[in-house]
Amino acid sequence: MQRNEPIIKLDHLSKTFKSKDSVVNALDNINLEIQKGEIFGIIGMSGAGKSTLVRCINLLEKPTEGSVLFDGQDLLKLNQKALRKSRQAMGMIFQQFNLLMQRTALKNICFPSELSGLSKEKAQTRALELLEIVGLSDKANVYPSQLSGGQKQRVAIARALATNPKVLLCDEATSALDPATTHSILSLIKKLNEQLGITIVIITHEMSVIQEICQRVAIIDASQIVEIGTVKEIFSSPKSSAGKKFIYPSSSKTQHFEKNRCIRIVFDGDFTYEPIIANMILDCREIVNILFADIKNIDNKAYGHLVLQIPDDNIAADKIITYFKMKNLSVEEVI
Repeated sequence: MQRNEPIIKLDHLSKTFKSKDSVVNALDNINLEIQKGEIFGIIGMSGAGKSTLVRCINLLEKPTEGSVLFDGQDLLKLNQKALRKSRQAMGMIFQQFNLLMQRTALKNICFPSELSGLSKEKAQTRALELLEIVGLSDKANVYPSQLSGGQKQRVAIARALATNPKVLLCDEATSALDPATTHSILSLIKKLNEQLGITIVIITHEMSVIQEICQRVAIIDASQIVEIGTVKEIFSSPKSSAGKKFIYPSSSKTQHFEKNRCIRIVFDGDFTYEPIIANMILDCREIVNILFADIKNIDNKAYGHLVLQIPDDNIAADKIITYFKMKNLSVEEVI
C-alpha cells in the first residue's frame, strides 16, 4: 500500500480556550501529516492536548490558528454543507461508546446513515453487514444496556463505519476496557484497516496500544508535538524527554538495594521454560537484581538455578517469594 499522500495535514495549528479569567493554550503550532491507509498513533498524558487535537481534525473544535487539510480540502474554508459532507468521511469512536440507549444495536448503527439521507432499507442493510463485520450478527435487536463493554465498542465501531468513511478517529477507544477486551478491539481495528484500507488515527495515553497496532506515532506534550517517528524508531531510541518517560516509565524510580538479601530458585525440570522473572515483575510490580543464573532449556523444561537480590522491605520480599512458591518452584533465602 502506498503511503506517500497525506489524507490529513495539520499546518501550524493552534487552539486557545479563553474565559473571563484565563487563557489556555491547548495546542501550540502543531504540524502533522497522516498518510492514507496507515494506523497512526497520537500519545500523550492527561492534559497534553491529544483529545483537543483529534477534535480539531474533524472540526468538532475550531482551531484558533492554522489549517486542517483533509483529502486535499481545507476544512476551515468549507461552507457548512460541504463541511458536513467531509465529516461523513471521518468516523469517530469514543472511550464511553456514546451509544443511544433507547435504540437497539441495529438502530444505533443505522442512525448516521439516516442522518445522511440514506433510505431506511439501505441503512438497515448496511447496518446488518457491519454487525457481521464486527462479529455481532446475533445482537441486532439487543439494547446497549444488555451488552458488555467490548460489545458496545464493537457497535460503536460499526456505527462509525456506517457512512463508509475514509478515516476512523479513535479517541481513547480502549481506555474503559480490560486488557483482553482491549486486545480484541485492537485486533478488529487492525483487520478493518487491512480489509477496508481505512486510515486509523489512535488517540491514547497507553504505550502498549501504540506498540500493538500503530505504524507511526506522534508524542504530544504540553500542547506541542515533541516527537514523530515509526513505532520501531520511538521504541528503540526515543529523543524527547516525554518519549523517554513513555518508553522507560520506571527509569526515574530506580530501586537501590541497601542490603544483600538474596534468594535462590531451583529449576528441576518441573517448570516450563518461560520468562518467570519478567512475569513476576509485571504481576508483583517489584524489582529484583539477577546475581547469578545457570539455567538450561531441555525440551522446553528449565533446569538449573538462579540467585536474585530482592528488596529489603519485608512485604515486597514476601510477595516475591510467595509468587515463586505459587509457581511450584523451590525457593530458599541465602546469605
